[in-house]
Amino acid sequence: MAVTLFWTPLLVVLLAGLGDAEAQQTTLHPLVGRVFVHTLDHETFLSLPEHVAVPPAVRITYHAHLQGHPDLPRWLRYTQRSPHHPGFLYGSATPEDRGRQVIEVTAYNRDSFNTTQQRLVLEIGDSEGPLLPYQAEFLVRSHDVEEVLPSTPASRFLSALGGLWEPGELQLLNITSALDRGGRVPLPIEGRKEGVYIKVGSASPFSTCLKMVASPDSHARCAQGQPPLLSCYDTLAPHFRIDWCNVTLVDKSVPEPADEMPTPGDGILEHDPFFCPPTEAPDRDFLVDALVTLLVPLLVALLLTLLLAYVMCCRREGRLKRDLATSDIQMVHHCTIHGNTEELRQMVASREVPRPLSTLPMFNVRTGERLPPCVDSAQVPLILDQH
Repeated sequence: MAVTLFWTPLLVVLLAGLGDAEAQQTTLHPLVGRVFVHTLDHETFLSLPEHVAVPPAVRITYHAHLQGHPDLPRWLRYTQRSPHHPGFLYGSATPEDRGRQVIEVTAYNRDSFNTTQQRLVLEIGDSEGPLLPYQAEFLVRSHDVEEVLPSTPASRFLSALGGLWEPGELQLLNITSALDRGGRVPLPIEGRKEGVYIKVGSASPFSTCLKMVASPDSHARCAQGQPPLLSCYDTLAPHFRIDWCNVTLVDKSVPEPADEMPTPGDGILEHDPFFCPPTEAPDRDFLVDALVTLLVPLLVALLLTLLLAYVMCCRREGRLKRDLATSDIQMVHHCTIHGNTEELRQMVASREVPRPLSTLPMFNVRTGERLPPCVDSAQVPLILDQH
């Protein structure tokens, strides 16, 4: 009961304090080619006293975008597991992103619906220190991206990776969620994680163990479903489960040769013994070709027209020949049918007959009687024999 009484006024203060907080401004200094991680804590937006902790019941979500734009810059990403967890802004700036960028972050209190804003001024500059030409990328299957963004898991990963690398300082270059690289969302089963790609750089060369993992023989074993070749002890296990079939090594110590620029020539091809184009083209008369193209189809069409006219007009047999080839009995039969048809047509045209009795009113089909029109039809019995 005492715990409930303590948290109730504190929640009221938190719900009112988020809406009254003024916009803050923080200046950060990301480096080109190095991972940048900024945590969006609930305490920062609630403006709580130092001795007061944020209760777990407070739910806050964030929305971040580049000032004057609806979304974040292409090198920066945002993630938050749930409203009860903090949010993260992370990414790795490129040389094209040098300069000043302002990120506007808006926090939403899901209980009181109050909002507050914060501006993050990013002064992106070049990294100091030695170059990191040896870079390796690992796929960690046992973690989500927000689980390795805090400094403690990242430092633990670098310490464990030092046992597989040549002695030297290791630095994080980039952290990317496996979902952003085409991975699938895992099933909601305990122990299933989304996975995260971690890119590490160093000034020291790769160890023999890492070179063996990325060798063609290891890739061939992975294609057959077998584990790759690993000649050293896995110092990352059991805290980090690495997919050794997805290890990528990049060696930038040897500069790539620059592409040769094409030299402009005089536009004349060199002598080729297999191609000898003619130097002069003789004059040619196209009159004959034009006449053949036009006259030949016309002559063919005229010939076909004459042939069709001869067949239709000059090859008719005539009625006399048809009558001579027909027997007398068939001709008499045909003439009889024709004469009878004409006679019936004349009779139909000149006939004058009275209307059928069945069409007259009050006609008794059985007796043939017709009642006068003045008779009340309501008093006429249905059966005449009954009256």
